[in-house]
Amino acid sequence: MPTTKNKTAAKAAPQRTPEAESALKELFIDELKDIYWAEQHLVKALPKMMKGATSDDLKNTIQQHLTETEGHVSRLEQVFESIGEKAKAVKCEAMDGLLKEADELLKETDKGTEVRDVAIISAAQKVEHYEIASYGTLRTLAGTLGFDEAQDLLQQTLDEEKNADKLLSVAADTINEMAAAETE
Repeated sequence: MPTTKNKTAAKAAPQRTPEAESALKELFIDELKDIYWAEQHLVKALPKMMKGATSDDLKNTIQQHLTETEGHVSRLEQVFESIGEKAKAVKCEAMDGLLKEADELLKETDKGTEVRDVAIISAAQKVEHYEIASYGTLRTLAGTLGFDEAQDLLQQTLDEEKNADKLLSVAADTINEMAAAETE
């Protein structure tokens, strides 16, 4: 019979070293700079999506998220302040790519069609999923680093991002059916 290790020892958390915590904080700050850029650029991109949408429901959903996104930028500034850092944006390659794809989808679909609305929802949900992953990671890192205020602020944004994704899914249920019935 194989020997088993002490279960308590196996579950014990590794010792934190100042170097490791410093590296983790640096990663946290780098990720904050990344999402800060992403949110600032999303504020510029959402009006284009809204203008390209046909459905009033989709336009309203995008408008609501634009208002929230403006709040996310301000909230991220609070997060930076809460950890004693200056708010600074660094280009987010992922968001840049997602927004370029959204532009391409608008160009490739016909104005005034439900198919275009489906494409807008697709692009918007890809953005939401990226943001959900980013804010989930940041919230967890803030907790690990003992940044309680930052953790609470990031949780608020994470909740709003998840809600935006749900609203897009609800809009998609109707719009996808309409697009399937649409004739050219």
